[in-house]
Amino acid sequence: MTSPIAVSTATVIGAMIVAPLMTPILGTALALVLADRRQMVTNVLLVLGGGLAVIVIGYLVGLTVQVDVVAATNSQVAGRVSPRLIDLLAALATGFVGAFALLRADVSDTLPGVAIAISLVPPLAVVGLTLESGAGDEALGALLLFGTNVAAIVGTGTLLLLVAGLRSSARSAGRPIGELRGTTLVVVAAMLVVVAVPLTIGSGQAAREQWVISQAGSVAEEWADGQHWQVQDVAYRQGALWVVAVGQPPEADEDALRQALDDAGLADVTVEVTLLYGGSDRLPASK
Repeated sequence: MTSPIAVSTATVIGAMIVAPLMTPILGTALALVLADRRQMVTNVLLVLGGGLAVIVIGYLVGLTVQVDVVAATNSQVAGRVSPRLIDLLAALATGFVGAFALLRADVSDTLPGVAIAISLVPPLAVVGLTLESGAGDEALGALLLFGTNVAAIVGTGTLLLLVAGLRSSARSAGRPIGELRGTTLVVVAAMLVVVAVPLTIGSGQAAREQWVISQAGSVAEEWADGQHWQVQDVAYRQGALWVVAVGQPPEADEDALRQALDDAGLADVTVEVTLLYGGSDRLPASK
């Protein structure tokens, strides 16, 4: 089932290109390097205020849709509620390019591409939509993705601006700069560690889920063949293995599937079985 809320790649890319939060996030990195507390507070407040506005708008849009907008009903949501460690690595790379484009006016045209890759607004919109749908765990996943992207931009931006000698250039230009303390860099590094831990756990869970699917797939196929049924789908969702099979009466023996999975070493896996009855009937006209 697909949610009536726009599953439009073009619309999502448009939201990425606008990227209204990219500038204050990069501004936060700049303020950290220059030790400008006032500008840092201003940029952080802009990021928080802008992020909250997107979440609220997403929530309000969700109120206009009858179907819950969650991962199970919308592919765009599904792609943003389970961030993995690879998302942090991608965000670090794109954050580096964004900071480099900020330093070099001749490559500033790359910023739209960076905005698309880093994806700031869509995860926040997903937070609002999933909160309205009552899927708090998915909202947390999308918020983690946003936090990962922000931490990556600030972290790589701070590092690159320091390496590029921005403080020396600002001092030469007569701009007053504050004292850059080691604790500031420690805090930036800690941000990356904080988001890396749940992402690493998520990556491990994803690997486990894929292993379960690969093991269960062949078992389910063998079970279905023995029942004269056919497996339509094997997936891992909401902490359980979902098996969808189609066939004609008599009903397939679900206990036999449970036993087969137990024998295959999947006794600790919860299984949701959906049996769909195939065939067709002819309904003659009443008159």
